Amino acid sequence: MDHDNDTMHMAMMAYAKCTHPTPFPPTGHPRLLPESLSTIILTIFILCFFLSFFSSSSCFRRIRGGEGKRPPAISRTRSTSMVFWVFGYGSLVWNPGFEFDEKIMGFIKNYKRVFDLACIDHRGTPDHPARTCTLEEAEGSICWGAAYCVSGGPERERAAMEYLERRECEYDKKTLVDFYNKEDMSQPTLQGVIVFTSTPDKISNKYYLGPAPLEDMARQIATAFGPCGNNRDYLFLMEKALFDIGHEDDHIIELANEVRKVLSTAGKIDKKLVGPSRIPLKDNVPSLKLRPLQEAIATDSL
Repeated sequence: MDHDNDTMHMAMMAYAKCTHPTPFPPTGHPRLLPESLSTIILTIFILCFFLSFFSSSSCFRRIRGGEGKRPPAISRTRSTSMVFWVFGYGSLVWNPGFEFDEKIMGFIKNYKRVFDLACIDHRGTPDHPARTCTLEEAEGSICWGAAYCVSGGPERERAAMEYLERRECEYDKKTLVDFYNKEDMSQPTLQGVIVFTSTPDKISNKYYLGPAPLEDMARQIATAFGPCGNNRDYLFLMEKALFDIGHEDDHIIELANEVRKVLSTAGKIDKKLVGPSRIPLKDNVPSLKLRPLQEAIATDSL
């Protein structure tokens, strides 16, 4: 600090001499530089000094950046690489399928899960579509899931987004939401988090099935089957994933239990998979080997 003060003092003395010059020396000894040019040079020198001083100070760094804060949900660095967060509320909770840097369990507000979206190429077919979950706006509701951070360079980030867009191809919208976690339920942990949603309109969105009676949805889910498995496994795995994080979804539990009734009546129930009558418990549900995603047909209906 003493060195900085001495340098500042010298700079100020030089500036004072330049702005209050001494009289011309005797004839025959002209000035080397005009007075105005000397003033400009010294002014530039002083400005550069002050900029260097303040940019290296810890106070300026705190004002400029905010040390210790989590990066925004979507941001760009000097190399134009993108850092983004995406919220998963369906199969992304237990099987993201892409490389990520950080995973946070938490929730978004004013949305709820509904099984109103068709899947025709993964766990269903065009003739017998599966039902998968999407989000519906609902004031006062919360939806628990997982937020994933993706960074590490343009190629890695672009690959993750391209994968997600293929997987979530039946969702026609990307919505930006606030994300909350257990540590602070009043202030969002992240803002501008990407979530894939669908337009609730059968005309503009060919995949939107709309609501149906619980018994009808259960029969459809119990019997739908596609290239990557059956529809009921998707529902039971989601039920288990939410149970494991301690935030069950009442609608998921009710629908899963109704599917169990259908399967039990038809004699097709798999005790090892679905567990007891209400919800699979950790002790009763063996670890399941998930099939690897097929890039060309992957959707959120995993």
